[in-house]
Amino acid sequence: MQKLKIAFLVLLNLALAGGLGFFAFAPGIVEKGQNRVIAHAPWPVSDAARALHATLVVGDWHADPLMWNRNLLDRGSRGQVDFPRLIEGNVALQMFTTVTKSPSGLNYDSNSADASDNITILSMAQLWPQRTWDSRIERALYQSQKLHEMQAAQPETLRIIRSRADLEALLEARASGSKQVGALLGAEGGHALDGSRANLDRLFDAGFRMVGLQHFFDNRLGGSLHGQSEAGLTPFGRAIVKDLEARQMIVDVAHSSLQVVREVLAMTERPLVVSHTGIHSHCQAKRNIPDDLMQQIAARGGLIAIGYWEEVTCDTSPAGVAGAIIAAVALVGVDHVSLGSDFDGAVETAFDTSELAALTHELQVQGMADADIAAVMGGNMVRFLREMLPQ
Repeated sequence: MQKLKIAFLVLLNLALAGGLGFFAFAPGIVEKGQNRVIAHAPWPVSDAARALHATLVVGDWHADPLMWNRNLLDRGSRGQVDFPRLIEGNVALQMFTTVTKSPSGLNYDSNSADASDNITILSMAQLWPQRTWDSRIERALYQSQKLHEMQAAQPETLRIIRSRADLEALLEARASGSKQVGALLGAEGGHALDGSRANLDRLFDAGFRMVGLQHFFDNRLGGSLHGQSEAGLTPFGRAIVKDLEARQMIVDVAHSSLQVVREVLAMTERPLVVSHTGIHSHCQAKRNIPDDLMQQIAARGGLIAIGYWEEVTCDTSPAGVAGAIIAAVALVGVDHVSLGSDFDGAVETAFDTSELAALTHELQVQGMADADIAAVMGGNMVRFLREMLPQ
């Protein structure tokens, strides 16, 4: 997402000459450049890995395709995830996260909360409803609306998971041969609340079951890992964390400052998720929070979901991602590791969601037992959701 502002400014200048053609073609051009899959020969998948992968319940904690104007019911020619490719990759559970603000000059080190917002440009360029142009809560709700419209159009393809009963119905259907995908909704950053505790009810009613407290900038809830303050939770942030626990909504600290993570651990009882990350000792980048905090999150029953892009794995190949997963297992134990691709989140990857059997293959090659592969690829996510979703 670091190049998003530059790309849009270039295309905005082209729009002056191209008129309505900008709105028809430019957003797709930007997305194709942002969510690139590196060209590659087919990744190796052994017969044993293919057979194992077919038996797995695969789950992913983080992907952002709702940010883009694509019909996810169709197999796309750009991006990294849609429902046909989820089915090809044997994915049972996909968390769809909603991005509502992204500051210009985006980087992992320091971003100003006052910087101009790329998502404002994106919402206008993609002709989202006008209510979304200056409202982060409306952007989140609009992306949720798109997912609900897909469910209404093809209920056999996806089921939105709001409760434990929904989860069990999905798993029962898949055990009977259905390829239906369970879709969950998460908000990437508590700024989606627009500073109102009442808006949390609106998100909950729209199906949201996970909220990341921060994204790339400090917000009204507290400091970001990539902000300027390094602050902990604000009083508003503490109130929201309590509200999330009361509603049985999952707290995600993937982009939170180290102080926010510490304070959330101190004030909560329910386990946390780091929805898309790597392990710092394995790939030393600011994006990956220190190992001791990862261990504290795991000790509280939390999950560490490993991403697929360079800045968190230091190697985007299936072998490289498998290596990051194995490093996570060594650090926190196999019961606390999961998948969190960040597909379609303006990251470049070496495979898309249809190719996940290649990851199963590499985990086998690198010596992970089949039962542990099943846990990491989705079993841990299922167990966590069974414990954490509302009744």
